[in-house]
Formats: sequence, structure tokens, C-alpha cells
Amino acid sequence: MKLGYAIASEEHQPRDLVRYAQMAEEAGFSFALISDHYHPWIDQQGHSPFVWSVIGAIAEATSRIELGTGVTCPTTRIHPAIIAQAAATSAVMMPGRFFLGVGTGEALNEHILGQQWPPANRRLEMLEEAIEVIRLLWQGGYKSHYGRFYTVENARIYTLPESPPPVVVAASGPESAELAGRVGDAFCSTSPDEEVVRRFNDTGGAGKPRYGMVTVCWASDEASARVTALKQWPNAAIGGQLSQELALPLFYEQAAETVTEDHIAEFIACGPDAEKHIEMINKYAAGGFDHICVHQVGPDQEGFFGFYQREIMPALDLVPSGLQRVRA
Repeated sequence: MKLGYAIASEEHQPRDLVRYAQMAEEAGFSFALISDHYHPWIDQQGHSPFVWSVIGAIAEATSRIELGTGVTCPTTRIHPAIIAQAAATSAVMMPGRFFLGVGTGEALNEHILGQQWPPANRRLEMLEEAIEVIRLLWQGGYKSHYGRFYTVENARIYTLPESPPPVVVAASGPESAELAGRVGDAFCSTSPDEEVVRRFNDTGGAGKPRYGMVTVCWASDEASARVTALKQWPNAAIGGQLSQELALPLFYEQAAETVTEDHIAEFIACGPDAEKHIEMINKYAAGGFDHICVHQVGPDQEGFFGFYQREIMPALDLVPSGLQRVRA
């Protein structure tokens, strides 16, 4: 199992995101996922920088940690031909360390150009064709594509990596898991759903990496962690199709009005009890995930890194050789 760090673009200034990527590398995390949003989920989170600019800075600030988008939507807000160029450049800047995570997106980010927000089955069809376009352009040379959703005419990406980056496909249900198994090099999910993993494996995903996302809020005491988690990330309790259909941060705030601290603690491991964090990580490991990414909610990222290096990585036997453990 590999342990990763979630770089939450919705919560932090871009310079801080770069610094946290450095700290994750120094702490021994194997990989990182960086979110690609136009809007945060709620206004309290307060940020949403352009992900490709931040990736360029992280590429120069780190040397070992792998990095992927977690995830970008290459279908509506940005044409897949542009995503193909952006990802190719990122892969050149991070040789062997960059992967492209893609998904069907949320109305929250994709509605901004005034286009119709398609139904879920149409979004999956669009994503499949977008991946086809991206991989076509990564072959090099002049390429054209005249498809159902996208047109590319005599386009050539000149700056290409030696090998194309892996494409990690987000999946939350059986249909998207099937797509990930058929066309993805790996898949990711925010729920430890064994049935989703099984569908991914059965449709071509067996042996491919499986990325899971764990949300935690470390603090020196559980009470303050619960307060922070509820204030900063109540959207953790908004699941299902609703999480993809709401168009504004205000709507997520309204949907989360009835969420309580007890409720949010069901979704987010809160406080300094290492067993709670390990239990949540192990749920994903038991569900078949071999890459588990941890999202620390709130401003105290430094405390989180120290806690994970002292308490969690040794317990999971995940301290890489050559790295110094933080002393208590």
C-alpha cells in the first residue's frame, strides 16, 4: 500500500499548496493528488487557484513525490485537446512522476460557460471520448478527430514526455467503474465500495492501481477537530448524485445546513486518536485500494504531517528508508 497526500486547492493559497507538497515529500508520502476546481465547495473554504499553474510550481519544488490531478474534468469547461497539452507539459516537467486523473466533473465547476449540464450517462460518454482525444494527441504528429462531442483538426503537441502519463479514471458507481476498467490505467474513488472495485477489476482493471481518498481532521483534541471539520468541510456529508448537480457554493452550504458535528464525524476522522485514522485507512485497504490519499481538513497542515510521520506511517510500516521520523 502507498500513502498519499491530498492537496486541497479549495482551502489554501497557491503558494501554500506548493509548500505543503514539499512537506508531504519530506514526510515520506509517496504521491499527492491535487484538486482541480473553478469554485470551492463552500465559500468558507475560500480558494480555487488554477491547478496547472500550481502543478508547474510543484514540479520545480519537489523531486520525488508523484503528483496527479484529483481529478480534472476534460469535457466541458476545458476541451480535452487543451488538457492533453497541459498534462503533457506537466509530465515533461515531472519525468515519471505525473499522472492525469480525470472524471465527469460537477456542475459546481463546469456550468460557468453557460453550457447545458449533461445527465450522468452523457457525461460518461463524453469522458470516454475525451480520453480518446487526449491519448490520440499524446501519440505525436498532426492529429484530427471528428467525434460525437469533440472536434480536433490538425493539432500537434510538440512538447511530449518520453512516455505518456497514466490516466486515472474516477469512479463512484458501477457504470463509471466499468469505464475506468475498460479505458483507464487506474481508477480512484472517494468511497471504499467493494462492489465498485469488483466492477473495475471485472471489466479490465485487475492488476491496475486503485486510488482511494480518506478525509481526516487532525488536531490536538477531538472537540476542536470536529468544529473545524464541520466549518470547513461539511460537504463531506453530501453524497450521491446531489454532489454533482449543485451549481453554486451557496447551494452546498444550504444542503449542509442540517449537518451536525456528530454527523460529520461519521465521514471525517477527527482528532489525535491514531486508531481512528488507521481504521479509516484500513477500510480502503480492505476494500481493495492500494493507493490511499489522505486529505487533512483545515489550516493545521504542519501538525498533520508531524502526526502522520510519528504515529501513522510507523504503524502502517510505511516510513521509506532514508527519511527521518519526527520525534515526539
